[in-house]
Amino acid sequence: MGAEVIFESRADAGRRLAERLTRYADEDPIVLGLPRGGVPVAAEIARSLGAPLDVFVSRKLGAPDQPELGMGAVAQGGTLVLNARIVEHLGIPDDYLDRIAQREFGEVERRLRLLRGEGRPEPEVRDRTVILVDDGLATGVTACAAIRALRKRNPRRLVLAVPVCPPQTADLLAPEVDDLICLAIPEDFVAVGLWYRDFEQTTDEEVIALLENARRERNA
Repeated sequence: MGAEVIFESRADAGRRLAERLTRYADEDPIVLGLPRGGVPVAAEIARSLGAPLDVFVSRKLGAPDQPELGMGAVAQGGTLVLNARIVEHLGIPDDYLDRIAQREFGEVERRLRLLRGEGRPEPEVRDRTVILVDDGLATGVTACAAIRALRKRNPRRLVLAVPVCPPQTADLLAPEVDDLICLAIPEDFVAVGLWYRDFEQTTDEEVIALLENARRERNA
């Protein structure tokens, strides 16, 4: 694990990613952060590119008795992605999948209202360059759900920008997007947090503040 790919913070990771994304500044991009941890990264990218900042919400579907094991994910707009290998291996019944998916779809809508505010229209992404951002990926299942949900909205270009992810996840997601920007793809990945000096959990309040600050800066 080389020191050159250790990030001081999510903001540091965002600034370093922004240096790799400058070629999109002239395309009037929109930057979407995956809450919560992806938003501080996305905020730095949006500021650097002079782009609007918003959120795009997806949620992992945890396996029975193993909530950290992602058997799939849902994203806003009704997109569902399943890991067929895990579902089959664990013998997960359809009624359980339906129940947990509907629960998490409800949580997606609740979090959208909380983070974006009641009545605020969703950003228009059709025919635009969209930069989707997270603070790092492990299996990539939640990012995959978000990517597929965004594809349905017909962006002109879809870019995934993350500071760190393992090689197998990069290989999985690269064909799903027009460009994958990842600063570190370590074989000895282990976990996202190990690649940061400061990896304190991002709160809902911090996400809301970052979104509000970004709107104020663009309206100033």
